[in-house]
Amino acid sequence: MRSVRLPFIPARARFEQDAAFWVLLQQVVVRGLVAVKFLAIGRILGPEAIGAVGIALLAVAIAESLSDTGLAQAVVQHREAPTHDELGAVWATLAMRRVLIGLLIAAIAPFMTSQFHMTGSIGLIFLAAVLPLLRGIASPAYFVVTRQRGFQKLAGVETSASFTDCAVGLVCALSGAGAYSVLIGLVAGELLKTTLTWTTMSPRPPLRLSFHGISHYVNFSRWIWAGSVVNLLLHQFDKVVVAKLLGPLQLGAYQMPSKLAQMLLADAAIAMSQYLFPTFSEHHRRDTQSAQKMFRRWMLLAVIGLSVVVIVLRLIAEPLFNLVLGSAWLSAVPLFKIFVINMAIGALIAVLVSWLRAIGLPKVATHASIIQAIVLCVTVPVATHLWGVTDVARAMTAGLGSVANWMLFRIVKGA
Repeated sequence: MRSVRLPFIPARARFEQDAAFWVLLQQVVVRGLVAVKFLAIGRILGPEAIGAVGIALLAVAIAESLSDTGLAQAVVQHREAPTHDELGAVWATLAMRRVLIGLLIAAIAPFMTSQFHMTGSIGLIFLAAVLPLLRGIASPAYFVVTRQRGFQKLAGVETSASFTDCAVGLVCALSGAGAYSVLIGLVAGELLKTTLTWTTMSPRPPLRLSFHGISHYVNFSRWIWAGSVVNLLLHQFDKVVVAKLLGPLQLGAYQMPSKLAQMLLADAAIAMSQYLFPTFSEHHRRDTQSAQKMFRRWMLLAVIGLSVVVIVLRLIAEPLFNLVLGSAWLSAVPLFKIFVINMAIGALIAVLVSWLRAIGLPKVATHASIIQAIVLCVTVPVATHLWGVTDVARAMTAGLGSVANWMLFRIVKGA
C-alpha cells in the first residue's frame, strides 16, 4: 500500500508559486504578526481601549457577514475562469456593497456609541467604516490569482499588509494614539493590500458600474451567505451581548483571554485540519476500515495532547498574563482558564469536521452549528445578565460541548 504524502512536506521540496510552502509561510507570518500586535497593544492600552476597538470592529464584521455575496468564493470554485466583463461586474458589485456597508456603519455610529456605552469614542466607528471601503475597491484579480493557485504572490501581499498593520499600529500606540492605533494600523494594512492587488496582479477589470453577467455565480454564492450568517451568530453573538450589557471594559477583558487561548490552541488545529481532511479522504477512498482506525488514532492523540496543554496553560495562566500583558489584565485569568477548555474542544471539533467531510457527511457539521447557535441564543443573554462575562464563557463551553457530542454521536451511529 502506497503512503500518503503530507501536503506540507512533499517528497521533494518545492518552492514554485503554487507550492504549499507559501501557504504555510503566510499562515505563520501573518498569525505571528497579529499576535505581536494584539498582545503588545493590549499591554500598552489596557482592557477598556481594546473593548472599544472590539465594538467598532464588531460593526464591520456584522455588516459584512450579513451582506456577504460569496462572489469571491464563486470565482475561485466555478468551472470556467471569469471573462474580462464578468470580472468588471464582480468588482462593481463588491465595491458597491462595501461602499454601502461603510456608509451604513458611519450612519449608525451615534446609535452604536449610545447602545454600547462608548462615550467619546464615535471616531473609532467612523475609522472602522473606512475598512470596508478600502476592501471594496481592491482588484478582483486577487480571486483569479487564488483560483490559479498563485500562493507565492498571495503570501507576498498578505504578509506585506500584515507587517504594515503591525508596525504602524505599534508605532501609533507608542506615540500615544490610544485605541485609534489599532484601527490606524488596520487601515494602513488594507490600503497597502488594495494597492498591491492593482499593481502586482492581473487581469485588471474594467472600472465601470456594470452588474450584469454574473448570475451563474448566485447558486453557489447563496450558500456562502448562509454560512456567513451562521458563523456570525456563532462567533460574534456573545461579544455583542457582553458589549451591550456590560460595556467596553468588560468586553476587552472578555476578548483578550479568548484571543490568547485561540492563538495557543485553535489556530494550530485549523492548520492541522488542512492536512487531515485530504488525508482522511484518501484513506477512506481506499479502505474504510483503515480510515476509521486512523481517525481513532488521531482523536486519541488529540484528546491526550490537548488535555496536557490545557492543564499546563491553566497552571501557568497567572504568570503568563503578568509576563505577556501586565498586571492590568490579571482579572482576566479566570476567563482564560475557561477559554483554553473552549479552544481545546474547538480543536477536537476541527478533527471531527475533517472526518465528516472526508466521509461525505458535511451536513452533520452544519446541523451541529445550528445546535450550537440555539444553545448560545438561550444561554448567553441569561448568563451575561445574571452572572457576567465568566459565565458567558461557560455558556460557550456548553455550546461547543453540544457540537462535539452531536458529531461524535452521528459518527458512532453511522459507523
